[in-house]
Amino acid sequence: MGRHAWYVQKARTQEWNETIELFRAGMPRGRRRSRLRTHERCFRASEAVAWLHELLRGNQNFGPEVTRGQTVQLLKKFLKNHVIEDVKGRWGQEDFRDDGRLYRFPPSSPLKPYPKRPSYGKEVIKFPGWNEPGAGTSQERTPVKPTVMNSEMWYKRHSIAIGEVPACRLVYRQKLTQTNIEQIWKSMMLSHLQKVLGLDSLDEVLDTQLVNPKHILHNVYNISKQGIVILEDKSKELPHWVLSAMKCLANWPTCSDLKQPTYTGFERDVFKTIADYYGQMKEPLLTFHLFDVFVSVLGLLHKNKKAIEAFQVSCLLLPPENRKKLQLLVRMMARISLNKDLPPLSDTASTRTLMVQAFSHCILCSKDEVDLDELLAAKLVMFLMDNYDEILNIPSSLQISIEEHVGHLRRVQIKYAGADTDATFLAPSFCHQISTDEFEYQRANGSQEPLAALLEEIAMNKEISIKDKKKKLKQFQKSYPEVYKERFPTSETEAVLFPEKSKQKSQLLMWALKKPFQPFQRTRSFRM
Repeated sequence: MGRHAWYVQKARTQEWNETIELFRAGMPRGRRRSRLRTHERCFRASEAVAWLHELLRGNQNFGPEVTRGQTVQLLKKFLKNHVIEDVKGRWGQEDFRDDGRLYRFPPSSPLKPYPKRPSYGKEVIKFPGWNEPGAGTSQERTPVKPTVMNSEMWYKRHSIAIGEVPACRLVYRQKLTQTNIEQIWKSMMLSHLQKVLGLDSLDEVLDTQLVNPKHILHNVYNISKQGIVILEDKSKELPHWVLSAMKCLANWPTCSDLKQPTYTGFERDVFKTIADYYGQMKEPLLTFHLFDVFVSVLGLLHKNKKAIEAFQVSCLLLPPENRKKLQLLVRMMARISLNKDLPPLSDTASTRTLMVQAFSHCILCSKDEVDLDELLAAKLVMFLMDNYDEILNIPSSLQISIEEHVGHLRRVQIKYAGADTDATFLAPSFCHQISTDEFEYQRANGSQEPLAALLEEIAMNKEISIKDKKKKLKQFQKSYPEVYKERFPTSETEAVLFPEKSKQKSQLLMWALKKPFQPFQRTRSFRM
């Protein structure tokens, strides 16, 4: 089990155990009579539902939107796991209902054991910095003599530092293929997502090999003026009648598409039509593959901006048809919830609660059932409703950063002696003398751009073998760790260069994590 998987499983176990402890400590018990018999220290099913419902509504992990039906589903899990039993001692196979049947707590509470903390191997060796002083030396009060760098010294210093890299000879425009651009987008998107989520690796929440970079580029550039994804395959669009029904409720009562007379309960029938369509989908809009990524966002909900940023990037990984359906659905849900002119769509739940009940399952769920996940998923969907304007937009700063990086690679490429027929150009034999301050500035900043271009040339060079490429990359990383980390901040970004090995490694890793790491799952309580 990896570090992040351990933390996620620990958090789930803690929430489960805390809920059980609060339930056992606070649930009123007493003498109850059933079928001419009196039972001590027990409670009726309906009493348990009412008490636990209020407990969940007041808990910050779940919130006031928890419904009585969801509470019944949780009590069913309690009965299945022997948290409670009926007065005859039966549990597991029995069915819990919101009625007058009598239940009690078993003598001992079946709290779940916490997962064992994973053991780690050797510590990662820290590469020394380029300017880091050696052992036994001190830089305090050491006079520094200004050095005048000429081109020959610059080439010599940097070529020797990284080893086996010849001096620069020619700078000219680099040709990037569409595949190169797609991999750059994917690499930088995943790196940013990992940074926002605060993970050591995405391996435990995402199989990066399944992320399609074409989806990312389509979601970024193929959009309407309203920011809605434009699909190339029209067969994947929402049916016209569903889209008309959604517009009808979202713009109630001034819908321009409404061409038939209304009747009492008309709006409820329209809503049921929409709910039935989304409810029949075989996979949620946020996809089973990305479930663990979106669940990881739950830990960021108290940091509103971080959660929104993580949502933005994660939603760009969706297939375009999923992203469009999500955009239209969540926008409709938010508008309906705030529309005071729309008649009530339910006699038992508020409009906002009804939205969560009706559509949470089609937005987010997992294949395998896990204890409290349906309640946590409901909270995540509510956050999506409250912040949909920002979440379903494209993170502009990240887009600009990636576009500038791609543009830089198109403008600059460093070639070396012997690399082509133009290698007869000689390096300049001298430089103009500059001030000490200007030299320090250029040393700290000016060399970053050619070094970044140099690294990109090594990474993209298809003429050298994989073995030589790995050797040169390792040498570069040792000499310029900061420049290397900027281009390859994670193992996933390096894996793009070696797809075959990465794929095998990813498959083995996912197989190893399959049993101990079980993602959240929705239960049937969310279905309409």
